[in-house]
Amino acid sequence: MAQFIEKARKIIKENKGLFETLEEFDRTGKLRKANYKGRYNFTIDEELMNKLRSYCLKNDMKMSAVVEGLIKDFLKKR
Repeated sequence: MAQFIEKARKIIKENKGLFETLEEFDRTGKLRKANYKGRYNFTIDEELMNKLRSYCLKNDMKMSAVVEGLIKDFLKKR
């Protein structure tokens, strides 16, 4: 029995976010998204920002998706 409890505690610790989501579902009856996006503030050169905005409008792209992709590429190289 003690081995089962230890295993259960380990699983709960490893999947804390999942269990918190299930607790919230049990409490509210609504299942929230697994990944939320946050809003962040950066200071970026105005001319560069205008060029990015124009590029994204012309190519029907979301600026946030372009920035996310560039950040992911940057972090992969590290």
